[in-house]
Amino acid sequence: MPWDTIFAVANGWALLLWLILIALPRTTLSQTFVFYAGVGLLCCAYVLLFGLLLSGAVDPVRVGEAGEASFTSIAGVRSLFASDAGATIGWIHYLALDLFAGLWIAKDADHKGFSRLVQAPVLLLTFMAGPAGLLLWFLIRERRARAGARPRRVNL
Repeated sequence: MPWDTIFAVANGWALLLWLILIALPRTTLSQTFVFYAGVGLLCCAYVLLFGLLLSGAVDPVRVGEAGEASFTSIAGVRSLFASDAGATIGWIHYLALDLFAGLWIAKDADHKGFSRLVQAPVLLLTFMAGPAGLLLWFLIRERRARAGARPRRVNL
């Protein structure tokens, strides 16, 4: 399958799961579906494709020395992402982790009693720019999280 097709399928699948997370009622079934069919499948695709890439089975890249694909330098990481395979696999990585963060945000917000109107913009920001949405959620939830925490009694 061509890399642009894999990219489009992964993107479309993630978008569908984000729509379910944001727009549909949060039942146990819908959350389980987002977790396993969304995060789980994206993680599986990432692991499989990344393994194939590093083994040289698809779109081989040289791994190791300076200027070759590695995680130890910016040039090495650039080399990993310089191909359609590397860019697609990297994108699937982002899709999986952002969806996982979005699912956690949604569950945490529901647990703390935040309305879906407050949640929707945070989830959309997480979808578009994962860490920015997660940071915004940390800021929004802080007061309510502290109010819900009880002082612990220490027995001596």
